[in-house]
Amino acid sequence: MSIDTATSRTTAVRRPAQGRRGRVYRQNRNGPGFYVGINLLLLIFVVPLLWMFLTSFRTVEDSRRVPLSIIPDQLTLRAYQLIFADEQNPVFIWLLNSFLAAIGHVVVVLITASMAAYALARMQFRGKNVIFGIIIATLFVPGFIFLMPNYLMMNRLGWLDTLIALIVPGAAGAFGVFFLRQFFLSLPKELEESALLDGANTWQILTRIILPVSRSALVTLALIAFLANWNDFVWPIFVLFSPERLTLPAGLASLQGAYNIDYPVIMAGATIAAVPVLLLYVFVQRYVIEGVASSGLKG
Repeated sequence: MSIDTATSRTTAVRRPAQGRRGRVYRQNRNGPGFYVGINLLLLIFVVPLLWMFLTSFRTVEDSRRVPLSIIPDQLTLRAYQLIFADEQNPVFIWLLNSFLAAIGHVVVVLITASMAAYALARMQFRGKNVIFGIIIATLFVPGFIFLMPNYLMMNRLGWLDTLIALIVPGAAGAFGVFFLRQFFLSLPKELEESALLDGANTWQILTRIILPVSRSALVTLALIAFLANWNDFVWPIFVLFSPERLTLPAGLASLQGAYNIDYPVIMAGATIAAVPVLLLYVFVQRYVIEGVASSGLKG
């Protein structure tokens, strides 16, 4: 028996086995156990959000009643009316500050990460791998170590108690560079070669060729950066001092102290902080799934 014949028979034997494994995987994925697990995860994540939302429309007496009922006996907007009318805790201003800081942070992150990632993915220069290794190594450094250096930098620049102190630090984070670099490596080089033949320079290739076809990765990184800045609690406490300059996470801490036994007001504040993020994810989830799936194709 020749080697080619033996190889072909071995391949023929392996293919049905691989096909059976694929069918078993698809059957398990479509079986009742799969859907039971998915529904359990759905309940774990959705029930707390639903409870928070419903509690924000309860009365104070209803929120303290034992045993608790899932559906409120009386729906009221008292908590939202109280929370927006409180001059000592300007929730609307906190919400606006959070939006401005998060959107500004996203813009700076996309600009810096895309340029650095493209250079590390496509350009050839001495020490590129060393630089990339140093960038990746910073991912293993706890974020609390950077609190004091960043604070001293903000103080030296005169940015304390301003929204700029929430936008600029962390804009050149290692994760964004790594994430986009992995995505850029998965793109075919023929796109750039054809643009070079047409006379395009490096900046034109990045802005007119690479970035337009990287929409899913950019949207994914934008969402991650938005969430990180929106939910940040420790850093705003460090650099913001005026009540009207606080963001929602920092402001909700003082709100909880002012209404420590008024659960509907506390839940109303949490709902105001959670709903914009949930709505944002609903609109961009398709790009997020596509970006996460594509960014790890090539290392």
